[in-house]
Amino acid sequence: MGLWQIGTDTLARSRFVLSPFAETFASLKLLHAGTGSHPGEEAWLRAHLPGYRARLATDPVAAHLVRAALGTSWIADFFCPTSCVGESFEGTVARVRAAGADQARANLRVSLRGPLPAALERDDLPERATALLTSVWEETVRPYWDRRRRILEADMVARTARVNQGGWAAVLDSLRPGMRWLGESRFQVNPHAYPPREVAAGAELLFMPVTPRTGWVSWEGRERYAVVYPCLGVLAEDHDRRPVPAGLGALIGTARAGLLTLLGTPMSTTQLVAVTGQALGSVGGHLRVLLDAGLVERRRAGRSVLYVRTVAGEMLLEASGPVPVTRSRNRERG
Repeated sequence: MGLWQIGTDTLARSRFVLSPFAETFASLKLLHAGTGSHPGEEAWLRAHLPGYRARLATDPVAAHLVRAALGTSWIADFFCPTSCVGESFEGTVARVRAAGADQARANLRVSLRGPLPAALERDDLPERATALLTSVWEETVRPYWDRRRRILEADMVARTARVNQGGWAAVLDSLRPGMRWLGESRFQVNPHAYPPREVAAGAELLFMPVTPRTGWVSWEGRERYAVVYPCLGVLAEDHDRRPVPAGLGALIGTARAGLLTLLGTPMSTTQLVAVTGQALGSVGGHLRVLLDAGLVERRRAGRSVLYVRTVAGEMLLEASGPVPVTRSRNRERG
């Protein structure tokens, strides 16, 4: 299994950060897979998969490149650099372009676990990778970035609150299948049979949520490590269509019932506005009613005020009947 040795000081200094590049790369992986894990992903694929496939059909080198770079259990290093804190998409992808041709070919041989196809024995692979990633960003991610950013921020706030309440072990266990804290400074990052890595004291350890249901780990030398993980399902799915129990909606109103359904995960007013599309005043008013009824409570996490269901809210949600089932396929594509 893939095992990282992480000292307590390094873990204590670790951070949750946004990465537009990670979101773009996760979206590329989703386009490559071609199958969504929930209705929101499927709708996004219906909008963007035809254009992506048409692009690859007209550029066979790019088609070979993305298949080789994603590999089977290892991503070509040059194709997916580790973002820095606060780095823009353009800043990260510039490092893809700056990779040398020899480095790119060597990385692809590792991800393929063998020789390159003839189509990839060329010197312009970093430029072609940059062009492909930039098109995914500009055409399929950037138009949605403001909403996605708020969803990712909601996940980071919720995870940080959980660290404050229960420590890192519970959070690391919940990031994605195959990841778990083993104790004694040991963090299993995936189930693959890779040699253990010691995360050096003083190294930067970053946790980066993405909205597609995928993830990976990466590092830059010995100074920066990243764990990319799918954000909480309650945030990643399409909330405009998220169903609520019919009985609960009849009792307290559909909008309030929707908020109560969401608040199994601590969220701020701003984040609820982002994921529901309701106006700020409407969300605030509904939260006041739910607070007065004892169905939600407030918690503080740093500078954020979060709302979460109380025991009474949990009991009411459970008593009101099951949430209508939407078609969903959970697949691990890490």
